[in-house]
Amino acid sequence: MTVSTLTVMLLAAFVWYSGGIALVLKGMSLAKSAYALQPDNFWTFLTPVLGIALGLIKAKFIFIKSCTKNIVRIKALESPRLWQCFRPGMLIFLAIIIPTGAWMSRAAAGKFLYLCLVCGLDLSIATALLVSSMMFWRLKAFSAAAAD
Repeated sequence: MTVSTLTVMLLAAFVWYSGGIALVLKGMSLAKSAYALQPDNFWTFLTPVLGIALGLIKAKFIFIKSCTKNIVRIKALESPRLWQCFRPGMLIFLAIIIPTGAWMSRAAAGKFLYLCLVCGLDLSIATALLVSSMMFWRLKAFSAAAAD
């Protein structure tokens, strides 16, 4: 079933933003758990800062380019299908990485070092996703021209 380019773009943006928001919430929950275990440890406070800083670097060098390429690709679709919000390889990657991230969070429960590591990873990816999402607006992904 063919859908509008705008529909595919909205789905891509929804997934992009949802991933960022979910990872912020999960990362902060892990930081809170780490704090409960060792409230005086400086890593409890440094981990989120490092995660965000690493996320800004990831956004600049990886995620902005990836998001831009995906928006351009979606705009060029002649007969868009809903599942074309991402390339098939990306959909497979998401199907693998989401359960892996959930498993990593469960495996880190009660272990300060692992909580900090997974927190930093989650916040770095969340930051990269949310910062790079600006490309949807800069490239006018939701404009009337995209609604062909």
